[in-house]
Amino acid sequence: MNSTTHGVRARARIEVTAAIKDAARRQLAADGAAKLSLRAVARELGMVSSALYRYFPSRDDLLTALIIDAYNSLGEAAEAAHHEVAEAGPVRRWITVCEAVRAWALAHPHEYALIYGSPVPGYTAPDTTVPAASRVGLLLIGIARDAHHGPGLTRPQLSADLRPEAERMAADLAADLPPETVTALVASWAQLYGLVGFELFGQFNRVVEDREAFFRHAVAQLARGVGLRGEAQ
Repeated sequence: MNSTTHGVRARARIEVTAAIKDAARRQLAADGAAKLSLRAVARELGMVSSALYRYFPSRDDLLTALIIDAYNSLGEAAEAAHHEVAEAGPVRRWITVCEAVRAWALAHPHEYALIYGSPVPGYTAPDTTVPAASRVGLLLIGIARDAHHGPGLTRPQLSADLRPEAERMAADLAADLPPETVTALVASWAQLYGLVGFELFGQFNRVVEDREAFFRHAVAQLARGVGLRGEAQ
């Protein structure tokens, strides 16, 4: 096989793979992840099922690809927003990243539901999803790290009974940060996605009207809880 033929086949595979993913995303939007079906995707694309299996051997392989794509898309959005304020103070950087997460979720509700909604029955995400899933968390850790080594952090309180777990988390996630800070970071990470999920899935209906202002206030409080200092602007 010459290089030209190989290049054509490689491009064709990329195009077909993208088409399969796009069809699967439409199915997610219509029926949810639990009902994702390779046969239905193949039918929409006019492919026989056996041909689709050459690209994705199982439903779980296709789900994994969609999950990695969603995490990477979210991570790219957060990183791009952070790049625009990289020279700002830590609180503003934190708020900017959080607002980028919210904006991405509102623009991609079905993909957000895939990665932060109800687990898909019978599916367990493999370790290959971890690097993409970690991008936003690592960005927030980086903001705290810069503050710790720069203007300083206010160290959150930590109960004695949680200290062993806090030290374990710190060793695993950010050994150069105080255990108190890492514990607060993990809690804030969970609360961030809780805030976004409550808005996206309707729990704030008839409760919070100005959701943008509420979200900004809430994530600013999360920044303070982590120990970040400075102004939000």
